[in-house]
Amino acid sequence: MLKSILTLGMICIQITLMTAAGRNFHTVKAMSGDGVYSLLRRYHLSSYSCNIDRFYEINKLDKKASLLTGKKYKLPVEIYSYNGTSIRSTINLDDWETAVQIQQYNEAIFKLGVRKTHYRESRILWVPYHLLECKASKAKIPENNKKIGGKEKAKYFKKKGTITEKLFGNEYENVKILDNQLKNEVYYVVSGHGGPDPGACCTSTESMMCEDEYAYDVALRLTRNLMQHGATVHMIIQDNDGIRDEELLDCDKDEKCMGTAQIPLNQKKRLHQRAAAINKLHKKYKKKGYKTQKAIMIHIDSRSESKSQDVFFYHWGKSKTSKKLAYDLQSTFKEKYKKFQKNRGYHGYVAERGLYMLRNTAPSAVFVELANIRNKNDHKRLMYKTNRQALANWLFEGMTGVKS
Repeated sequence: MLKSILTLGMICIQITLMTAAGRNFHTVKAMSGDGVYSLLRRYHLSSYSCNIDRFYEINKLDKKASLLTGKKYKLPVEIYSYNGTSIRSTINLDDWETAVQIQQYNEAIFKLGVRKTHYRESRILWVPYHLLECKASKAKIPENNKKIGGKEKAKYFKKKGTITEKLFGNEYENVKILDNQLKNEVYYVVSGHGGPDPGACCTSTESMMCEDEYAYDVALRLTRNLMQHGATVHMIIQDNDGIRDEELLDCDKDEKCMGTAQIPLNQKKRLHQRAAAINKLHKKYKKKGYKTQKAIMIHIDSRSESKSQDVFFYHWGKSKTSKKLAYDLQSTFKEKYKKFQKNRGYHGYVAERGLYMLRNTAPSAVFVELANIRNKNDHKRLMYKTNRQALANWLFEGMTGVKS
């Protein structure tokens, strides 16, 4: 084991270099509530299933194993001593495009605060496993998937009056149609994780907070807003909770894709399932002449307990419409914070990410992180029903340009 110790990340934890089979890996301590996915997502590694497989392999873990708080784990990121000349000569790489991707990864995580020093200054280069070893995981998914689930029925609306949607629960099932400004538009609302995967968790509260429950509640509220203005909306992940007004939302595992299909335990299969569901519907609506189709993936981040994080957005770098959607949302949040919290300021950002659900879905897509689930100040944004509704309202306005 090398004796070098680097102080990296926003939480300033100690990260050591460890050698396994002649390779040096970053190691990090698991935080309270961390699972494999949330730990890897913090280092922008969870988009590729091969990173997850590699994590289990290098840590010699069973895939059903839980992470232990405070224990060190190796990340699927190899460490090289940067030679000051080029990335290609540093790691003996011929592929220029891959070298650029490695550079972009290092610069992005430095900009986002995941590492404290720039690789050119520290002469420490991070090389994620997926950029060298698992290009195949970028393959496009097929549009026809027999395991999608049977509920392809969209939410169609009357021109006026009230409709009933049981998905919203008893208190919110009656939806008043305000107008039909969005009658020719299709929206896919995807709450993150679900089923066997609760996502990021916080155990410091009275009862455990699970990412998927709070993301789902905001997703339901956003869907209801869209319905009120005549949009065709598909909730990709569904369960029977309905919109809830409690501060602490019970964790469960009964969510299904399209309301009927069991969500797989394997992460890549989970993402494939929901992306395929979206793409199948997108193809159908495109044939019918619908020109506006948008997708939003709603998540909650997990960072150091001390780090309060404003809502931020990811877009797919090869899609101009994805980028525009992300910046439209950011602009809306800036306006709202300026209006309702003048002295606070808004620090949510937009970044390019090659996330699976951005790369492999046909509509214009955006990925949103609502808060840091481990930060007490951010808990207010997630726990209070009025704040969850405000998040839904602002997401609605940013996506549609319609005032809520």
